[in-house]
Amino acid sequence: MSTDNLWLQKIAENPGHSQWYIDRFREMAARGDDLGGEARMIDAMVPRGARILDAGCGTGRVGGRLARSGHQVVGVDLDPALIEEAERDFPGARWQVGDLSELTLGETFDVVVCPGNVMTFAGPSSRGTILRRFREHLGDGGRVVVGFGAGRGYEFDEFLKDAASAGLEQDLLLSTWDLRPFVPGADFLVAVFRAGAAA
Repeated sequence: MSTDNLWLQKIAENPGHSQWYIDRFREMAARGDDLGGEARMIDAMVPRGARILDAGCGTGRVGGRLARSGHQVVGVDLDPALIEEAERDFPGARWQVGDLSELTLGETFDVVVCPGNVMTFAGPSSRGTILRRFREHLGDGGRVVVGFGAGRGYEFDEFLKDAASAGLEQDLLLSTWDLRPFVPGADFLVAVFRAGAAA
């Protein structure tokens, strides 16, 4: 496991961080905030019953909704507390604790989705490896969808170069999960890739 993972550093600094995160999304859901934008976009990309990997699934808010929509979902996250929450709230998916840089599930997916700034929490030393793992888990015609915000220590240009080096070819760049086009200076990136030549 990468020693420079920023999520693990936050937990080391504050053992209550995972519970804070869980409570934050519970409160957002109770307020009626829209927490389903990522899942709606992914659902529109695939036929019913698609195989979907929710990479860095957290509490399951994306993968769980996709499972409820009839997809076969596997969610992976390195935080056991978040996986427990996902299992409690969304029993229709398969959730497991794991490090994305060591991902070897022995199966392929129609979509690998990685929302929620996961790539910015990944240790800089492991980001390229994680993107290669995503590519390795794509089935024929499968796509990888990654979303994260600007100003979080992983420049968009650097990320796109890492993705190309991992054998991922750009299909589409957006600045939001509601399909607005990406423009220079955007404060968020949603990148859709397909499998390219192995790097």
